[in-house]
Amino acid sequence: MSNILKEVAYKEYEKFEVKFTRKSVVKSSNPLTKPFSVINLSNLDLLSGRFPVTYLYFYKKPKQGNFKSFVDSLKTSLAQILNHYYPFAGQIVQNPKTNEPQIICDNNGSLLIEAQVNIPLKSLDFYNLNETLEEKIVKVQPNFPLQIQVTQYTCGGISISFTFDHALGDATSFGKFISSWCEISQNKPLSCIPNHTRNLCTNSPPKYKPYLDKIFIKCTMEEIQNMSMENNNISLKRLYHIDASSINTLQRLASINGTKRTKIESFSAYVWKIMIGTIDQSKYKKCKMGWLVDGRERMNQNKNSMSNYIGNVLSLAFGEAMIQELKEASLSKICDIVHDSISKVNNEEHFLDLIDWIEIHRPGLMLAKAVLGKDGPVLVVSSGQRFPVCEVDLGFGCPLLGTVYTSIKRVGVGYMNQRQSGKGDGSWTVSAILWPELEAALMNDSIFQPMNASHLQL
Repeated sequence: MSNILKEVAYKEYEKFEVKFTRKSVVKSSNPLTKPFSVINLSNLDLLSGRFPVTYLYFYKKPKQGNFKSFVDSLKTSLAQILNHYYPFAGQIVQNPKTNEPQIICDNNGSLLIEAQVNIPLKSLDFYNLNETLEEKIVKVQPNFPLQIQVTQYTCGGISISFTFDHALGDATSFGKFISSWCEISQNKPLSCIPNHTRNLCTNSPPKYKPYLDKIFIKCTMEEIQNMSMENNNISLKRLYHIDASSINTLQRLASINGTKRTKIESFSAYVWKIMIGTIDQSKYKKCKMGWLVDGRERMNQNKNSMSNYIGNVLSLAFGEAMIQELKEASLSKICDIVHDSISKVNNEEHFLDLIDWIEIHRPGLMLAKAVLGKDGPVLVVSSGQRFPVCEVDLGFGCPLLGTVYTSIKRVGVGYMNQRQSGKGDGSWTVSAILWPELEAALMNDSIFQPMNASHLQL
């Protein structure tokens, strides 16, 4: 970006002001549980930990009604959906006996924040999320496990941010919640009857394979807060657009000799190839990449489907290779490493082992070692292929853009999350947390396009 463009962008940002106009606590309209029922977190909830995760959607000006009527309608439908997702209206507190968090389903309510900004949507910086979102379009207050911010722009456009405490669940859980809220808003029957049991069983006695000790670690809050940033200056939050044609090309290049690789595997191989060029080889000879894996389809707890399970069912897969080998390897060869690494984790045996590993190490905080920044520069990729974007119609139209964001300032790994774009044409929106060298490399890449208003046809 030229200095002139930077100056223009800075001046535009200088004018960007947010006025928070109202806060409301929305409670379930008809609680289905007994007052003060308690949900104890599962072992996989404990591994995912507690931090805010935000899903953010931007919309054009609704064709009917005004901002007040729109917000009033949201409150009504939110109160109705909380009848079914009652833990989201509870409180998360520390159990003094176990020293672990638990959800008190007391219908304390969810927080809904209303805000106004002094610019139109087309003037928003959709690329540099550090400047655009934190404490502005996404404001986080820790006392509510679920909070929603509805922001209106001068053009009449609207953004809605849904911020969840990760103890409530994972991306699949939050996608179910948002989809169910849309169904309520459109007076449709719920396609998901949520399962809040959190009954992930351990073996008796618990047992696991030793390889998990190489991946995961028990740690303290002090270690998390003081994680080394010497080699991991990972703080740049960016948003990219990737054309469908580019994704299809990567998949074609990665799929050879009759073996078809998935789009996310092919994309991961391409990003890994870019990533290795940003690593100091005088310090590191190997390079590691990670993938978030959802275990719902692999697990069969008590012979019941987990498709509607609300909670965390996540693990991490990691692949590692010599940097020089990755430099010389073809995209298809790197994709083989990606596929094999994910396959080792994408099975029921791994998740049952992980549940037992956590059981043996309770109580306390547990993380993948790489997340603490102990393995040098690492990039974790997450696929949001099934997360709703175009479908997120809360009664006033489909979004222009849907993405994920976190307000966490210190992280030990880079992160990329892929979503279908609001165009519905097979293109992607990629949210990323990066170190400076990787951001610079992506800026010079032809496939990664910095997100801007033109991608949203504003």
